[in-house]
Amino acid sequence: MKIKTQVEIEKMRKAGEIVSETHKMLEEYIKPGVTTKILDDLAHEFIVRKGAKPSFKNYGGFPGSICVSINEEVVHGIPSSRKLVDGDIISIDIGASYLGYHGDSAWTYKVGNVTSEKEYLLKHTEKALYEGLSFIKDGCYVGDIGSSIERYAKKYKLGVIKELVGHGIGSKLHEKPDIPNYGTKGKGLKLKEGMTIAVEPMLNLGTPDIFILDDDWTIVTADNKPSAHFEHTVLVTKTGYEILTKR
Repeated sequence: MKIKTQVEIEKMRKAGEIVSETHKMLEEYIKPGVTTKILDDLAHEFIVRKGAKPSFKNYGGFPGSICVSINEEVVHGIPSSRKLVDGDIISIDIGASYLGYHGDSAWTYKVGNVTSEKEYLLKHTEKALYEGLSFIKDGCYVGDIGSSIERYAKKYKLGVIKELVGHGIGSKLHEKPDIPNYGTKGKGLKLKEGMTIAVEPMLNLGTPDIFILDDDWTIVTADNKPSAHFEHTVLVTKTGYEILTKR
């Protein structure tokens, strides 16, 4: 896993800033009646206007500029003519490449008024993200991050998806190592100052089991219960971490 130079880190800071600004811009449009394609178009135009490129566009053949996943859809939802309705939750995953370096962040949003169960899911999946981040510093292990996320999720009886993981990030959108949302403290790769990773808990209200739809992209929960996704790109520092996609 590559340790980034200061020049590379600055490019990633800018990429992360653009991702964060794109999320902020989209928030006012996340309301009933808006199609996910409109959100995709808005994000694409905004990222390009900022001097970057949407990281996901044509990545492995993905047709959208962002991933938009609603309710039981976990990740990789394709933007379409589907309209948001009151009570939905929507995960928006955004990547931007600035001068060849990527930022990546997902957040799950409420559409209008949602059930208390969905509120609970969003609250604790976001907290699980920060629980995992809290263990990051020079010399920590990948297992420290995953075990803390898993422990938190189990405490609040949320399903931890094991097939989907976080990842290293830099000049490539997905680099080594994998950053699972489960694991054993003190195990796995040791992280060093200057490394950059994306940590992204994906937790479900029900079973952790998932399957992929016929579009070969959209991943959904096996029991059709809601899923939430929160993600930050972070830089490992000597004493902790820096969120490069901070909100």
